[in-house]
Amino acid sequence: MDESSAYGRRVADIRERIAAAARRGGRDPGAVPLLAVSKTFPAEAVRALAEAGQRAFAESYVQEAEAKQAELADLSLDWHFIGPLQSNKAGRVATAFPWVHSVDRAKIARALDRHRTGQPPLDVCLQVNISDEASKSGCAPEEAPALATRIRDECPHLRLRGLMAIPAPGATSEESRPAFRRLAGLLAELRETVPGPPWDTLSMGMSGDFEVAVEEGATHVRVGSALFGERTYPGKTD
Repeated sequence: MDESSAYGRRVADIRERIAAAARRGGRDPGAVPLLAVSKTFPAEAVRALAEAGQRAFAESYVQEAEAKQAELADLSLDWHFIGPLQSNKAGRVATAFPWVHSVDRAKIARALDRHRTGQPPLDVCLQVNISDEASKSGCAPEEAPALATRIRDECPHLRLRGLMAIPAPGATSEESRPAFRRLAGLLAELRETVPGPPWDTLSMGMSGDFEVAVEEGATHVRVGSALFGERTYPGKTD
């Protein structure tokens, strides 16, 4: 089996699992986009997966992502930034990506906004530390309404879409369910307390737990190893 056929089978399998989970949750089986997490994988792997029909890719390292985008400029791909973001890299991210899933403080939002002029609004998600882990990025759940209000009122070049979270890893995917449910509940609260943004996005679920995330309302799932295999490419750590 050639590489493109192998990627095609993986994409089809993941999409069918997403659709089945959506049906179990009483949702439209075609309404949950798959984000292929291509961080640390080379451009040729992204190209092979694109040839299998995947179009949305997620990156975490700015320099690595820029190199891939340049190498793959002949393809029409949808790029999402999902990694921790420093304000000194915000300008590069704001111009290179249509989506940022990892806005966790007002300083980052303002930096993205400042550099997004002349382009369509940047779609952003607030990253929430839904499991209260000291080592994880993200605002505390109770801080989300105030942060969302500031972004809505002070950042005209950003468009708030929803929330993103990476729950604490569990022994089983079921152990992530309460965190996913909590994030979905927080999104519902924000629709009431911070009107204006569409609040239509829940970016949650990865290779080991995306089916549970979809059952709990995920609108975007971020899948890496289940599509690409185990990471062996060192990538960039910028």
